[in-house]
Amino acid sequence: SKGPSMQLWGDGTAQGLSINAVPFLQRPPALDGTLAGDVGFDPVGFSNYIDIRWLREAELKHGRVCMLGVTGLIAQEFVNLPMFQNGKTPVDDFFVVPAAGLWQVFFTIGAIEFFTNGFKLTPGDMFSEGREAGDLGFDPLGCGKNPEALARRRLVEVKNGRLA
Repeated sequence: SKGPSMQLWGDGTAQGLSINAVPFLQRPPALDGTLAGDVGFDPVGFSNYIDIRWLREAELKHGRVCMLGVTGLIAQEFVNLPMFQNGKTPVDDFFVVPAAGLWQVFFTIGAIEFFTNGFKLTPGDMFSEGREAGDLGFDPLGCGKNPEALARRRLVEVKNGRLA
């Protein structure tokens, strides 16, 4: 086929093992190619000391927030709330929001973090019930029913999160 090819999760057992993100460094042992988007990038060696599932959970959460942030950065150029005046740049718009509103967002995000993880936030207990990193049990459209499509969506999510 023409065009770029995506590294697919489950493409054999050596998915990603032939790819080394930093050619002059050894691939960390925890990055064995089983996670979607695993290209062996861990130059500091965090995966040698911290559970890889916890690191992936953090990567997915930060990626999701960044994707929403990019969407918001673009959307605020076209959508104006009647009680607020847009600033000259999207960064200026952050300072238009009152401090109470920013605290409200901060505490809401904290509550969501606690409730979605069942009050388990440390690497030692977050996955004690056997859930996969990034799987919060929220799939209203049933996208996870087809394993092949789910594998591709996981890879796309990781790559788009890294891009954002």
